[in-house]
Amino acid sequence: MTTNIYVTSTQTFSGKSALCIGLLSRFTRDGFVVGYMKPVSTTASMVGNQLVDEDAHFVKTTFDLADPLEAMAPVILTEKRVATILSGDRESLDSQVQSAYQTIATDKDIVVLEGGGSLREGWIVNLAPPHVINLLQARTLVLVPYDNDLQLVDDLITARVRLGDSLVGAVINRVPSHRTGFVQSQVKPFVERHNVPIFAILPRQRVLLSVSVAELAEKLGGEVLCSHHAVDELVENLMVGAMSVDSALTYFRRKPNKAVITGGDRPDIQLAALETSTHCLILTGNLRPSPLILGRAEEAGVPIILTRHDTMTAVQTIETFFGKTRFHQGKKVRSFESLLSKHTDFEALYTAFGLH
Repeated sequence: MTTNIYVTSTQTFSGKSALCIGLLSRFTRDGFVVGYMKPVSTTASMVGNQLVDEDAHFVKTTFDLADPLEAMAPVILTEKRVATILSGDRESLDSQVQSAYQTIATDKDIVVLEGGGSLREGWIVNLAPPHVINLLQARTLVLVPYDNDLQLVDDLITARVRLGDSLVGAVINRVPSHRTGFVQSQVKPFVERHNVPIFAILPRQRVLLSVSVAELAEKLGGEVLCSHHAVDELVENLMVGAMSVDSALTYFRRKPNKAVITGGDRPDIQLAALETSTHCLILTGNLRPSPLILGRAEEAGVPIILTRHDTMTAVQTIETFFGKTRFHQGKKVRSFESLLSKHTDFEALYTAFGLH
């Protein structure tokens, strides 16, 4: 009999896809035959001439799954489809989801069902978490990211109320190091007295909040001028180069794996940044760098992004999506798998879900 684990979260960009991938990896390593399905998708994009869910596509590729993409993400909510629904088209999608699930579940020991980015996602098509959980006879694992102690406790108890008896337990994510002890000694026992078992308390890691150079270029509408082979490098910090050249080196040495934003007319700052752990230079004002800078950056393997934005606009643009990008890089996957293995009570989780 297939075990169905529905993974949901209390807010978007909380690490839900990372948790699904981490669980799939662990289950596979432990000898289970696994499947993946995302019943409702709001993150579709074109791959070739096919509209597919980005997470489903990544999971299929990563785990070399034979299941068709259209079954892995059977309901895709595009802007056009939402507009049709709002105009009065209220088709029932239950049978479509169930049929897709039967395809995915065939000969599988475990199917990981990736839920919405919140406990309310899917109501527009009557596929909110409680309904999907019941429809597919799944049991639920909720992921709650740490913002502050009060919100963490409220979100965990709210999950119990909204998900009812289907909730098996929770994973707490992105806990700052200075709050880990408190969450472990105070929050965990409190919410467990409210019938919310905690299987893992995962510390915050900057690499999991990072963005790739390619993503920075896309969001800024910029042009990559050199070191195109390094556009998959991850940027963990953002620094603005607007100081005197005398203090630039000391300043840039404070943070590793960074992107430095500076004016295209500041070759002194650009050279100083290239002397430190810089993964990307972002030059503003649409001012192209000198051949000397381009050559030094190519030699160091540091991509340069040229953008028309001024420095302030570039910083504001990046800050709106930093830590809110998809979990689709190998370095992030490996980091999260290691984190999950170290901090999760898998024995308790396996027992709770009836896995042997």
